[in-house]
Amino acid sequence: METPPPSSTFLLLLLLSIFLITPPPLTSAAAGPGPSCRSFCGNITVDYPFALHDGCGHPGFRDLLFCINSVLMFHIASGSYRVLDIDYPYRSLTLHDPHLSTCDDVVLSPTPLANGFVLDPSRSPYFSPSPDNVFMLIGCSPTSPLFQGFPGKHLPCRNVSGMGCEEYYGCEGWSKLGSHRRGSDSGSYGSSPPECCAVSFEAIKAINLTRLECQGYSSAYTLAPLRVDGPAAWSYGIRVKYSVQGSEEFCRACEATGGSCGFGSDGERQLCMCPGFNSTSNCDKGSIADMSASVKREMELEFVIATWAGLLLLVLAWMA
Repeated sequence: METPPPSSTFLLLLLLSIFLITPPPLTSAAAGPGPSCRSFCGNITVDYPFALHDGCGHPGFRDLLFCINSVLMFHIASGSYRVLDIDYPYRSLTLHDPHLSTCDDVVLSPTPLANGFVLDPSRSPYFSPSPDNVFMLIGCSPTSPLFQGFPGKHLPCRNVSGMGCEEYYGCEGWSKLGSHRRGSDSGSYGSSPPECCAVSFEAIKAINLTRLECQGYSSAYTLAPLRVDGPAAWSYGIRVKYSVQGSEEFCRACEATGGSCGFGSDGERQLCMCPGFNSTSNCDKGSIADMSASVKREMELEFVIATWAGLLLLVLAWMA
């Protein structure tokens, strides 16, 4: 007696049940675009190593930038500065201090209004004003640490990248102040220290106006190899270089697989943020252990439902 061939209904139900009870591959969780840590504040793009969202970016750059009414602010020990530009190819930021003296306005106050520029110890490995950035300290007291040992001791005042106080004295802002002492950056000041002392950040490591007993400051930078003539054409602001410590291979591998670079709750461990899970390597090498608890529960529930549905169809196929 020949066994009748299986009906088409039986074959269809059998194939469908096998499909339902087969668990999906893990890589399906990594399909689609990854969560983006890139954001915008006004017309400025905020991207790695910076970030505005918790857990994004490099751990050394956390709690650094804040977007307030579409204005990007940079916060360090000496205060908050408006970010005018982030130059990712050249790894630099341009900052603005509202009380910074310029060529048009020399701002002096017995109690310094300006921030100066002082980095927290934890930020120092990552940030430093550009070597082409000059700080001009104005109205400093004769007892300032800048002038300790004056007049016998050589002062730190000198030109930086062709910019200094001798040229700055020619600015219109000085005429608005009336009489003032004028010195020379050459080191010969007579019996009184100069009204303006130009220094590099590297020379004194911190522009702390209160500690230096100065009434104000100016800061200007040049973008090499460009050189401009005259202080009226200088770029006023603080040009800060940044660097990411250690290897960047982890982040490059993460972004190449559709993830975004971030860090763990300990504030140190780097993570690759992938769709639905965080990986300690990249989105192509994610594991169940890397997945968030909610995604794990969702996948487990889907598997249980699919398994029971598959078993039910198998029974129906057997009875067909």
